[in-house]
Amino acid sequence: SVDLVLDLLYNDQMPIQVHKDTLFFNSRQELLLNSGETLSSFDIAYETYGTLNESKTNAILICHALSADAHSGNGGWWNDLIGPGKVLDTTHYYVISSNVLGSCYGSSGPSSQNPETDQPYGLKFPMVTICDMVKAQKLLIDHLGIDILQMVIGGSMGGMQALEWVALFPDRVRSCVPIASTSKLSTQALAFGAVGRNAIISDSNWNKGDYYGRDIPEKGLSIARMIGHITYLSEESMIQKFGRKLQSKEDYGYNLQTDFQVESYLHYQGSKFVSRFDANSYLYLSKAMSYFDLHKSYGSLENAFSKTKARFLVMAIPSDWLYATKESKKMVKVLMKLNKEVTYCEIESPYGHDGFLLSQIQFGNVIGPFLEALSGENADA
Repeated sequence: SVDLVLDLLYNDQMPIQVHKDTLFFNSRQELLLNSGETLSSFDIAYETYGTLNESKTNAILICHALSADAHSGNGGWWNDLIGPGKVLDTTHYYVISSNVLGSCYGSSGPSSQNPETDQPYGLKFPMVTICDMVKAQKLLIDHLGIDILQMVIGGSMGGMQALEWVALFPDRVRSCVPIASTSKLSTQALAFGAVGRNAIISDSNWNKGDYYGRDIPEKGLSIARMIGHITYLSEESMIQKFGRKLQSKEDYGYNLQTDFQVESYLHYQGSKFVSRFDANSYLYLSKAMSYFDLHKSYGSLENAFSKTKARFLVMAIPSDWLYATKESKKMVKVLMKLNKEVTYCEIESPYGHDGFLLSQIQFGNVIGPFLEALSGENADA
């Protein structure tokens, strides 16, 4: 999973540290947020792979999921897809991967320094939405001198950003690839998110978000990640990996200590996550996903997609019960009704929602031909 990938990258590092290849865009342009609040300035951490061509028409934007960062290529969390000769071939494309507003990997968020106090923002950082993240990304893309993105692609929360891009900036995107994503969270997903946030808020060390320089809400964040991690796995993958196997025991202990391997695994994932992520950022990004609702923001999905001329590749995972395939199919039906060019594909992966990270080659086998066809149209134009 992304936990395993990022554990290798950030082992023994504090959450706010970023990869050595990460660049920073500091915007001095005031950003009006959906909440009505403003950011007078902010930072966006990003990485680029490949070279921007002279006409600036070969740019691809990678959008990440909740707990990831800008380091997607060069050994990063989507390494199998990004690089020379790979699906997102950096000998032909200029790949941009940015960290979202509100995160803790270099972009401005709750753990960032508040210029008014020279202390971490904490809860004084304004609440952000997926729309706000995309508006900040757009300023980065403007800064890079790019008018049209060849593709915006991402999984999970990254897919939400890709969908928001075509709705908010319909003339700036040639193709949109949301993977294992949705146009709004299901009630069940909302519920899981709420329980995770409450685990953090209920931790006595959370201290209303003012824990920087003190004991962090380790237990709460660990439990939140354990809950989230369960939703990322499929029943099949959990049975195959753990079943009801015991952890270093021959029989039940008949006490409240860890008996099963799956218990031990979840404890491990929770403790590792605490070492690399900020609890307040988890609250903010989780809430941003809850607020994401293209139906509400634009009046309907039809309105959200009506202006875009982008081609769509909507990809889903049948074993993903968090973002069920029926949600992707709803979007596809609306796009077809609007006579948009859309391809729908289900990738058989045993890994559930985590499949977009763990089954990269299978996804690449579909994304590659889609991108080649799009590039061929550019060459013929």
